[in-house]
Amino acid sequence: MIDLARATKIRSLGGNVQLVELDGQRLVVKPNDGAEPAGLRWLKPTPEIVAVDDDHLITTYIPDAPATKQAAENLGRDLAQLHQSGAEKFGTPPPGGPRDAWIGRAPMRNEPHDAWPEWFAEHRILPYLKTAVDNHAISDPKPIEQVCNQMTDLAGPPEAPARLHGDLWSGNVLWSANGAYLIDPAAHGGHRESDLAMLQWFACPHLDRVLAAYDEATPLSNGWQKRVPLHQLFPQLVHAALFGASYGQTAQDSARRALRSA
Repeated sequence: MIDLARATKIRSLGGNVQLVELDGQRLVVKPNDGAEPAGLRWLKPTPEIVAVDDDHLITTYIPDAPATKQAAENLGRDLAQLHQSGAEKFGTPPPGGPRDAWIGRAPMRNEPHDAWPEWFAEHRILPYLKTAVDNHAISDPKPIEQVCNQMTDLAGPPEAPARLHGDLWSGNVLWSANGAYLIDPAAHGGHRESDLAMLQWFACPHLDRVLAAYDEATPLSNGWQKRVPLHQLFPQLVHAALFGASYGQTAQDSARRALRSA
């Protein structure tokens, strides 16, 4: 294990994440939540893991740079290849990863299941809906409950389990001079449209290039654009559970849009 006592702190990268220098190398040091190392090993492109112990995850530091159109197209192709790498089942954790994991600061259970609609409703919608309702962040759960009841009809054509980043908002895409890297995963087996929908929720640079390159590499199923609100329900409900009613309203609106698209 690296002797962090010899490291020189350079600056905070947010929260408990630190940029340090040791033996001439810049490293990122963060708490080990038990799930992230397995996710980073399962995904690509990601920063290289330098060391892991019970308390710390240490990775290489990737200096950031402006996003370019070429990097965005490469990201689209990389995501297509990543998703096609597959997973054993929906909800399967990465090899060596725990079933009880995290998405941001919210607990996330990776419970394997053969059918995506039932799994998505049971393990990615209803747990966070309950928390959001209990926290008074959701004023009207009925549209979201109705989505869960109609999930099989709303899900679109069946797809094999994809290997997901799981928390693919734009802040977890690190743009560098060498292209885009994926960081802070909540990795599991799921539906590939879920990663892409999350990427569309927060503004991603050159998103049109990312999606076009993805669709060219691995064509998306008919109607995928109409299913974006359905897949965005998961991260929106996580945000509602953590951060309150403004996200709860967003989730309710997405549920109604998903129902209208049926």
